[in-house]
Amino acid sequence: MLEEVERWLNARSWSAADRPVQHLLSAKHATGQSVSVVLPALDEEATVGDIVSAIRRELMLRHPLVDEIVVVDSGSSDRTAEVAAAAGARVVHRDAILPRIPAVPGKGEVLWRSLLVTGGDIVCFVDADLREFSADFVSGIVGPLLTDPDVHLVKAMYDRPLAGAAGQGGRVTELMARPLLNMHWPRLAGFVQPLGGEYAARRSLLERLPFPVGYGVELGMLVDALHLVGLDALAQVDVGVRVHRHQDGRALGRMAAAIYRTAQLRLARGHLVRPALTQFERGVDGFEPRTYAVDTEERPPMTEIAEYAARKVA
Repeated sequence: MLEEVERWLNARSWSAADRPVQHLLSAKHATGQSVSVVLPALDEEATVGDIVSAIRRELMLRHPLVDEIVVVDSGSSDRTAEVAAAAGARVVHRDAILPRIPAVPGKGEVLWRSLLVTGGDIVCFVDADLREFSADFVSGIVGPLLTDPDVHLVKAMYDRPLAGAAGQGGRVTELMARPLLNMHWPRLAGFVQPLGGEYAARRSLLERLPFPVGYGVELGMLVDALHLVGLDALAQVDVGVRVHRHQDGRALGRMAAAIYRTAQLRLARGHLVRPALTQFERGVDGFEPRTYAVDTEERPPMTEIAEYAARKVA
């Protein structure tokens, strides 16, 4: 590991317990910063309500740390929107945000559009499929941004059990993202969960970043933030254990392809590899190929969107 990364690990890796909520409330009051929490959601009625309820109960009613909770529904076919609203979130449909630009499927698309319907100086993203959720996921990663003006983006780090086995989750991280980062962006090798969906950042950074529309958004954001604000502006906080729904191997393959494409674009900014992935499923006549498109689109920095600029002026 690079000496710079070892130094960064000691200086920019914390535990959620390092910053008690009362300390964060004092910092929030002193700085006047506001906090938005965004949950991108697609068919998450089983979990989204509990997450929203925990954040609202612990970080809005008991401790006024969070100013708004917004669930951006990306086309759920279940009761995700109703459950989230009943739990106290403001629910916005992806397609209602910036309708002049047709929406495409993908997590990054939802996160990008959320900047237009939130107002916080700090924006905290939380995946909507988490189980056994703790409000520490939010207060932990928002904390450094409230207390240290030199920090611009904070990732959560945690254990990811799989089928009861500790440390076996995060398969795409270990097989794709971590090798890519270590080989091509070794200064980012210290991130424990580079693809984790729980992170917070200053709006002033997020609005200057391009957003890959799909699963490449987390890797793309880390790489671009490194180049934009530098390693010392990035940090991570230990929030314990993350329990969520795991995807099957084929879905993970498609995720890995999108992440590789995101990395390749940032390495080359030129010639792209074939934006497709062929996988195989056993059919009645043997193995049959199934080819899936890999996300090839990215949204520009939000500062380039006229509607966003107009909102800021207003």
